[in-house]
Amino acid sequence: MRWLKPALWTVALLVMAAGVAWFAWPRPIPVDLATVTVGPMEVTVDDEARTNLRHVFAVSAPITGKLLRISNPSGDPQQGSLHVGDPVVAGETVVAVLQPLQPGLLDIRSRGELEAVVAASDAAVTLAEAEVRRIEALLAFSRDELERAQSLAATSTIPPQALEAAQTDAAVNEAALESVKAQLQVRLSEREAARARLIDPAATDSAPDPTCCIQLTAPATGVILRIVQQSEGVLPAGTPILEIGDPRDLEIVADLLSTDAVQIKPGATVRIDEWGGPPLRGRVTRVEPDGFVKVSALGIEELRVRTLIDLLDPPETWSALGNNFRVTVHVELWSTEQALSVPVAALFRTSDDWAVFALRDGRARATPVEIGHRNERSAEILSGLVEGDQVLLHPSDRISDGVAVAQRQVQ
Repeated sequence: MRWLKPALWTVALLVMAAGVAWFAWPRPIPVDLATVTVGPMEVTVDDEARTNLRHVFAVSAPITGKLLRISNPSGDPQQGSLHVGDPVVAGETVVAVLQPLQPGLLDIRSRGELEAVVAASDAAVTLAEAEVRRIEALLAFSRDELERAQSLAATSTIPPQALEAAQTDAAVNEAALESVKAQLQVRLSEREAARARLIDPAATDSAPDPTCCIQLTAPATGVILRIVQQSEGVLPAGTPILEIGDPRDLEIVADLLSTDAVQIKPGATVRIDEWGGPPLRGRVTRVEPDGFVKVSALGIEELRVRTLIDLLDPPETWSALGNNFRVTVHVELWSTEQALSVPVAALFRTSDDWAVFALRDGRARATPVEIGHRNERSAEILSGLVEGDQVLLHPSDRISDGVAVAQRQVQ
């Protein structure tokens, strides 16, 4: 019994010491791991872009006139209405109709002046009619004189010169009659013109025959993209009315950073997605040489370069796309089918070199690596790692060379 009590205390102390040692012993740090693999890899320039119709035809008013409402341009109730998206045929579909303008309103002074002009025209017509009657009388007298001269000349009663004088007088009077009749027509026309200037706008027909008007047909086959002037109204010459384009004649326009655009060559492969359908194939056709300043969503001025991309898939696969639709483009700069790659999240800087924490026997080992091409997700490993190695993702400041680590358990 004398040694039992000290033995129990000794055992208790040992158990306590073991417990403290167990709790104080450093445990492996939970980390996320990734495996170094060999597979396809590509480097792309990614950015938002928009669709664009190569050729948009604008229909404008050729002369100043009154435009009928676009929903029924011909004025025929049997003709269907035109709306945005409706198909049109070049040279056949009437897209707009221009009518002559109605006469303007007259103020009191202008109306008084025009009424005076009409009165003067009436007087001029009366004068011309009197002149016609005078010349007709002279012509009748000269013709009678000519007949008497011809009878006397047949019996040699008068000399030949007298007969010639009578013939000349008749011819002169006939010419004078034609002249005064022409003057009468001029005066009549002037009077009608003066009266036309007095026509009241309310007296004109509000719906004239469309055949007297200008019918504008579609300049190209396609669909109506935009109606600029929908309602009826008076348009000056050159005013845009609507726009027409072929939705199959579509391209992609991407405003890329100038630092990315210099790496892109015409003919580069493009992947197009995030447009609401399956990914599409494209090809760069042109990188424009003129850059421009564009303000980003964060208010930063960026130098951008316009890049044009052709769609390679048949139109049936992207028929839902229209003009100025948003898409995302991935322009390929480099690609390979066999690349030893590691996630970018595993890389960190040591001086001027790149390194990763590789898992070796349950411990993190700082391993310098040489990388080649890199994209947003992974980097090509040229040396320092082999296929199957495991590396730590997003190493924190708790990770150092030689520290024990373990795979984080997913809850």
